[in-house]
Amino acid sequence: MERNNIIDFKALEKELQAALAADEKYKRENAAKLRAVEQKVASYEEFRGIVLASHLKPLERKDKIGGERTVPWNCHTTRRGTSQDEATEISQEQTLLQPETSAEFYRAWRRHLHSGPARYQTLLRLGGPKLGHLFRTDVGFGLLGELLVALAEHVRPADRSAVLGILHSLASTGRFALNLSLLSQAEREGCRGLFQKLQATGPLRPTEEGPGQEEERPGGFQEEERLLQELLAVYRVD
Repeated sequence: MERNNIIDFKALEKELQAALAADEKYKRENAAKLRAVEQKVASYEEFRGIVLASHLKPLERKDKIGGERTVPWNCHTTRRGTSQDEATEISQEQTLLQPETSAEFYRAWRRHLHSGPARYQTLLRLGGPKLGHLFRTDVGFGLLGELLVALAEHVRPADRSAVLGILHSLASTGRFALNLSLLSQAEREGCRGLFQKLQATGPLRPTEEGPGQEEERPGGFQEEERLLQELLAVYRVD
């Protein structure tokens, strides 16, 4: 068998385990959301706390304070990962270059993309179609607001078309309406500010003078304005 035809079983195993972990996380958080709604929690913070703690399990009678501890009570807070975490871990470079699952994106977003400019450039590089594919099932609890804030804080007139494409793709993801309703006040303000900046600029294209020298693109104005007005309603921006 030629080398090119050899199946990389380790890579397939990593991909499968990453997919299973993402599916388990989605089901766990979704159940926590439904439980929080049934309990009629009083605030967004309480709702968020329930979802973020969905991976925790209640202590049993045998779990006594001061006793011998053989297993950490919260594996998500320990520095050393579990065997499954180690098996599904991929390099930072591979994750940032092209995440293939929502779990890989979420991992890179949390672990490696700490600054606003880095997050913004990553969103632009991936683009709307790729992001829409990654989050076709669900953006994930709390992530939509962070995406909107990153766009709002660093959007540039030259990126107007790309940002509109990202917003359009995110609006087509699963449970978008629910995730939108769970935005914090600061995230709602960020979303509103983003659309105000988009409204204040028109479609641009690079001129022959090179990058940084843009001029209006009349042909794309009507199409972008139509999309902008549509997104204003979808994102419930006054």
